[in-house]
Amino acid sequence: MIVMTLDQTIPKVLLKFAESLGVELTNNRLDIPTAFGNGYCEGYVFNEHVRLLISDYELKEDLIVEQPKELASGELLFFKFQNVFPNAKSKLPQLPSVLIATRRIATGEAFAIHSNIETINIEVDVSYLDKLIPTDNRSPVLQSLLHNTVPLFFEQLIYPALLEVVEDIVSPVEDNIFRLFFLKIKAEELICRLLIEIDKREEKQLYPLNDRDINAIYKIKDQIIANIQTPPVITDLANQAAMSPSKLKRLFRQVFGNSIFNYYQQFRMKEAARLLKSENLSVATVGYQLGFSNLSHFSKLFESHIGMKPKQYSRS
Repeated sequence: MIVMTLDQTIPKVLLKFAESLGVELTNNRLDIPTAFGNGYCEGYVFNEHVRLLISDYELKEDLIVEQPKELASGELLFFKFQNVFPNAKSKLPQLPSVLIATRRIATGEAFAIHSNIETINIEVDVSYLDKLIPTDNRSPVLQSLLHNTVPLFFEQLIYPALLEVVEDIVSPVEDNIFRLFFLKIKAEELICRLLIEIDKREEKQLYPLNDRDINAIYKIKDQIIANIQTPPVITDLANQAAMSPSKLKRLFRQVFGNSIFNYYQQFRMKEAARLLKSENLSVATVGYQLGFSNLSHFSKLFESHIGMKPKQYSRS
């Protein structure tokens, strides 16, 4: 059993980051000097199996630092939470989500310190999870992910209850005595809840993904979001991705856990909910803005996805 000292709780990559800027860490936290940008990066190695990095900063230029080996195994799962910080800047409307990937596809030996980062990253040893979760009745998706034999990549939208846990990590208890304990519990809760969601996915066969496939799928996703008022046309999207329609549909469902059209409608309704609450727009304005000519149809679709009518939701 490895006994962690205070210094051992600091991720090596965070130490490398601080060294590259010529600054010291305070309580596992790097505050970016104004000469280099603004914001902070905070990190913890809870044990030989789990690591957490919280990054909310802007740099004046990108940096590249070595990605040192940290955890007990080279076979890791990588969880990247995005669009979870308040006032996140994005050219397109985005929903809180988490990327779940095998280590071999998520990162390499070099770790890119990009100029604008608003993410929470969790890395966990696959063998650690494999021992915790009984093998009986695992879904093919969960089994493949925990066996970590091929490059896999998924994105999961974050539902409100899970977002509350994420927000606890971003704004944890102030008492530093309990900080490490508190964040470890929250990080493992996130991992458990996300694996429960992954286990619900119905794919019987999974296809290895390469960087080109992932980039193509995300360009299609961005295309759908950028034209949220217009239903997607599969043949047009397939041409843009340089894939056959069947391959595009298969890989899109594998990554996002939903068909292209259902993902479009789900995102459309979640964006409607955001506009009603955060932007305080009227039901008619939101409906027309999202491409609905029939507000009655918009109301029914919204209720089927969100659980209540849009006017009721805006007042809740």
